[in-house]
Amino acid sequence: MKITGFRVYQVDLPLHEGNYAWSEGKSVDVFDSTVVEVLTDSGHSGVGEVCPLGPVYLPAFAAGARVGLAELCPQLLGHNPLELGRLNRTMDAAMKGHPYVKSAIDVACWDILGKQAGLPVCSLLGGRYGDDVVLYRAISQQPAAQMAANVKGYRDEGYRRFQLKVGGDPNEDIERIRAAREILEPTDKLVADANTGWTMHEAMRVAGAVADLDVYIEQPCESYRQCLSVRRNTQLPFVLDEVIDSIDAILVAASDCAMDVVNIKISKFGGLTKARQARDLCVSLGVAMTIEDTWGGDIVTAAISHLAHSTPTEFLFTSTDFNSYVTQSIADGAPQREDGRMRAPTSPGLGVELRREVLGDPVFSIDF
Repeated sequence: MKITGFRVYQVDLPLHEGNYAWSEGKSVDVFDSTVVEVLTDSGHSGVGEVCPLGPVYLPAFAAGARVGLAELCPQLLGHNPLELGRLNRTMDAAMKGHPYVKSAIDVACWDILGKQAGLPVCSLLGGRYGDDVVLYRAISQQPAAQMAANVKGYRDEGYRRFQLKVGGDPNEDIERIRAAREILEPTDKLVADANTGWTMHEAMRVAGAVADLDVYIEQPCESYRQCLSVRRNTQLPFVLDEVIDSIDAILVAASDCAMDVVNIKISKFGGLTKARQARDLCVSLGVAMTIEDTWGGDIVTAAISHLAHSTPTEFLFTSTDFNSYVTQSIADGAPQREDGRMRAPTSPGLGVELRREVLGDPVFSIDF
């Protein structure tokens, strides 16, 4: 089988809540997502999606994904999409870094592999654990009372795990955490996610002020060493996210006992191939994970569901359903949340079909 072409689409994904805000005043109103369709000479095609969280979250931005794809895709024509290890080495040789650019291509090739094998991607990633996976809900940064009200509303919809966006003024963040925890049940999980927004002394102030609560602290500071300093001075369970972007980062953090949970974002690793490698390493190390991505719609949600559902249950801290946050559906067959949980599709590949009437014409095409 050979890759014979690519179709690259751009689509806007508006938010149900109108705005998504996190640390240091960062916010997004509409997500700019890129969809990649990989064509082959076998008749099978596959789809992937990449959607950075704006240009201020990670070293990635939406227009950069498309420029990178225009550079990379022509060099992959004629390659076998089923040979995923070799394909990833080819991409890495052709373009240093920029894993988010490569992610949608890799995911689309997993979709092709599943269709060729007649199996869902979940089965190819290791097999399905349980009936479904538990989801978290991210709570956009607002005043404490409003965030607590949003937690209650989403809890009424079935969610039992919440990622509270903090990383602002420490006094306000302490109030936000206490207000949210107060309305939750003991079995619910609350993560205070600073998204690198605190300095070390601010992080220690917050961690000390909420030390009596059942709450996780996530990525308090910008650098790994800063986070490690906070970790070594609090008894609260600790999550690393933004600094976890490679196998090496996981190995160093595990050696330093720097975290209890890590977040595995598919596009940050460069696709499902490398995200699976990171997932399997964490299982071997005994580290629990949140399986997710930076953002996205139906295709990203499908990819997340397959990786999450093939993760041993005891190591899956939580996952997410980004397509429920946005108003625009871009593919049929994607997982839909039910009482705060979701299931990976059971049909071959990712199990989704593009809604071409929504995507419109490609922004560019590349053919053999």
